[in-house]
Amino acid sequence: MADYSTLARPYAKAVFELARDTRAFKAWSDALASLARLLADAQVSRLIGHPALTRAQLAAALNQALAGKLPAQAVALVRLLAENGRLQAIAAIAEQFEHLRAEAESRADVEITSAAPVAPAQQDQLAAAVKKRLQRDVVIDWKVDPELIAGALIRAGDLVIDGSVRGELDRLQTALTR
Repeated sequence: MADYSTLARPYAKAVFELARDTRAFKAWSDALASLARLLADAQVSRLIGHPALTRAQLAAALNQALAGKLPAQAVALVRLLAENGRLQAIAAIAEQFEHLRAEAESRADVEITSAAPVAPAQQDQLAAAVKKRLQRDVVIDWKVDPELIAGALIRAGDLVIDGSVRGELDRLQTALTR
């Protein structure tokens, strides 16, 4: 799959600024997620790449199909992307928008993977510690991976805290092979 992150950046920034100015982060998040799912559908993907359709025809067809189902500005975004041959970038636009939104809301999406299920009281303690460390509100996605042996792996954007036995064994192996 192609990397559309560079192509998506100006669109994501423009949508973010529009959402910020109109205080419509949630509406735009929902609209972009819906568009990403729609455009990932196999039938729609074939339509997007169909050689018999011009960009203008594709834009008109999508505009007609989405009218009334999404906010008018989201439909206008789809039309703009279709006319510029950029529809494939919608998933990257949605992803970058979510990063900008999280930053603006001082929120961090965190994934915590533990070797065994974590009791609710411990989850609360760990969530508080992560919130304090990141100095942000956190939204935690809890996962279990027995291959960690014990401990936990915490991912928040670029930050990775590996407190698992598996991670420690890997670091030990690396040190011994040098």
